[in-house]
Amino acid sequence: MSPTPTGRLFGNDLVLTRTFPAPIDDVWASITEPDRTARWFGPWQGDAAPGSPIKVQMVQEEGQPWMNMTIDACEPPRRLALSAVNDYGSWHLDLVLTEDAGVTTLTFTQHLTGTENVGEVGPGWEYYLDLLVTSRDGGPKPDFTDYFPAQKAYFEAQRG
Repeated sequence: MSPTPTGRLFGNDLVLTRTFPAPIDDVWASITEPDRTARWFGPWQGDAAPGSPIKVQMVQEEGQPWMNMTIDACEPPRRLALSAVNDYGSWHLDLVLTEDAGVTTLTFTQHLTGTENVGEVGPGWEYYLDLLVTSRDGGPKPDFTDYFPAQKAYFEAQRG
């Protein structure tokens, strides 16, 4: 498999989209309910409220580490914003859902502090969002080696 990268860099914002033939509430559940996030990213624990700290397990990563995050905004079923500071740097994520005629679009944005690592970050999010797609449609699970390093040059070229 050779997935085509879709992400775009707008200044320091890395933006990726995915569409789902499903109502917005169902897609919202896929990005917020722990048993459903476990299918593509990992489960989470904590109080689901703005300003609350949560712990998210990254089940696709070596050792399946837990990461501390903060819910910055939760506006069901349209927007979820999360942030974290950890060994991987500072993360600021914004997930926005829109629905039109029964099709829901997820616009995923990582607000980067700089673009020097976009060649690693971009393929990673392409992989995770494709895992979200397959967790919903039952397709075959993607293989990370099809994303990195294959998509690294695509994302680095956008730094201009």
